[in-house]
Amino acid sequence: MKSPILFFVLMFLVLFTPAYAAQSTITEADGNACMGDDKSRKQTEQAALADAKKRAVEFASTYIKSETQIKDFALEKDLLSAYANAEVKIIQELDKSWYKDPSSGDCCKIRIKAEIIPDIKAMEALSKNTRFSDDPSAPLQVKAWTDKKAYTAGEKIKVYIRGNKPFYARVLYKDAGGDTLQLLPNPYRAENYFNGGGIYEIPAGNDKFDLEVSPPFGAENVMVYASSTPLGEINVETRGAVYQVKTQTGDIGMKTRGVKLAEKTDSKGASAASEFFEDEVVVKTGR
Repeated sequence: MKSPILFFVLMFLVLFTPAYAAQSTITEADGNACMGDDKSRKQTEQAALADAKKRAVEFASTYIKSETQIKDFALEKDLLSAYANAEVKIIQELDKSWYKDPSSGDCCKIRIKAEIIPDIKAMEALSKNTRFSDDPSAPLQVKAWTDKKAYTAGEKIKVYIRGNKPFYARVLYKDAGGDTLQLLPNPYRAENYFNGGGIYEIPAGNDKFDLEVSPPFGAENVMVYASSTPLGEINVETRGAVYQVKTQTGDIGMKTRGVKLAEKTDSKGASAASEFFEDEVVVKTGR
């Protein structure tokens, strides 16, 4: 039986600088606050949330310092400084409950899953240093690119990904019509764990599709989500040799960030963290 071949609507004109590339750390943390005489119930909940975010940043900084073994002192200092100025995005509020403290009265406890995003400009500067970007002891970084700058009708395109350390990846392709397809993993290539330092090709191996240039043309995107632990699930259905993504475009990133963290906590109630990286190659299609 002939293997099914998927013909994609695209022609790539690669822009060397991706539209978006970001390293972050995802973790869970608890926050606590009590009403006392100066806070309303709502203010107490807000204070508990602020405490959880603060603890998440502290844990992410500690995690990065302990898990990365950068030998260059200046690079390590810049990395920790980037995390000291991190932004916190709440992925999910996991739990919120009230309890009675004998000395403080009514108190609120909140547990969140949060993404800790280090200072973007600082990380961009660090990534330009090959001693940092290629170092397996540095935070996770995964890059995507294609084999040529431009293609003509009938040519086949190759996508490549490479990480500085072992990672799990999801590779998506958004066509000019707005459809999003999942290239990897796919129905014939379920494995999405890769070793660091190696260059991986898409399509290849057990893939049963080709990326062949054909109209209509327009703006296209190749998106890569990578993590040091298994990624969160999105809704997909089989479409030939790949998957059609059914999750709303605006929800893909957030659901993917629902990474599976190890069941391990520190004394502050923060769980083990996961390193996360997102890269996007902006492309154009044409004749």
